[in-house]
Amino acid sequence: MSWVSVGGEKPRGFCDSAWESMAYFVRELAHGGGNFYDGWMKNPCSAMISCNDGFRPVSFYLEALEDEP
Repeated sequence: MSWVSVGGEKPRGFCDSAWESMAYFVRELAHGGGNFYDGWMKNPCSAMISCNDGFRPVSFYLEALEDEP
């Protein structure tokens, strides 16, 4: 499943708990940030995040996308 955040905003219908775990990283990527893990990710404009829900943990791969012309 995929979601797209525009301008670092939470996608409609996205889980609030999961969003709290990743909002900082999404906003940073949306505004040109990256390299969160000092070179551990092959793509510096990406991050691996886990939801903080201990009963139903989910991992998310976050990646900045290029704007279409």
